[in-house]
Amino acid sequence: MDVSLSIEVILMLTAVAALAGFIDAIAGGGGLLTIPAMLLANIPPVLTLGTNKLQAASGALAASITMIKKGIVKPKNIKTAIIAAFIGSIFGSIAVQLSPPDLLEKLIPFLIAAIGIYTLFAPKLGEVEAAPRISEGAWQKIAAPLIGFYDGYMGPGTGMFFALGNVALRGRKIIEATGAAKVLNLSTNIGSLIFFILGGNVLWTVGLAMMVGQIIGAYFGSHMVVKGGSRLIRPMIVLVCLVMVTKYVLG
Repeated sequence: MDVSLSIEVILMLTAVAALAGFIDAIAGGGGLLTIPAMLLANIPPVLTLGTNKLQAASGALAASITMIKKGIVKPKNIKTAIIAAFIGSIFGSIAVQLSPPDLLEKLIPFLIAAIGIYTLFAPKLGEVEAAPRISEGAWQKIAAPLIGFYDGYMGPGTGMFFALGNVALRGRKIIEATGAAKVLNLSTNIGSLIFFILGGNVLWTVGLAMMVGQIIGAYFGSHMVVKGGSRLIRPMIVLVCLVMVTKYVLG
């Protein structure tokens, strides 16, 4: 599909991607900026989703590299979750093409609101390790692919779901959970992106330009996570939840 955009519009989308990459690296939810921005630029929905995965994957890669270099996450410790989330995202990407996501769209606002309230009021959330509620195997083999499926099916807030799920279900410190979330989100973005590329639903010029913004934003955002820890992540998650719920309610 041929879509022509002016250089001014592409630069605007690149700036939006930079802000989204910064937010994604800290709490997730950057897709709430990039997807509406691309739709506003008159990019068809299916091309918007595919192009968004391209630029989001670059931001997740930049954030993951920083987290790995800082020793916050060791990919070998979560390799099963990485593979499972990847597979889940592929099934989600296929499913969204075969069925309308009406039911999930109705449930998501309530889920996001619950996460925001839990993050706001839970005492010392993720500041110290807590007793896990499920086994590591259950987290990596069941929870991770389910969140991966959601990313392929809809997407916004996936990184936040990975991070808070790891804190709530496995009792991890929030900075460690956030680091793992970046690697898992990279895996799901790649899984979904492959499907969209095969379907010819990626605008490469726009996506590559937005990749530059994503990488810059993710670099600075991930470094702020390392420095700020839970004091920065918790309020950002609450803010992103509030924005996401408002967006879903108001349409």
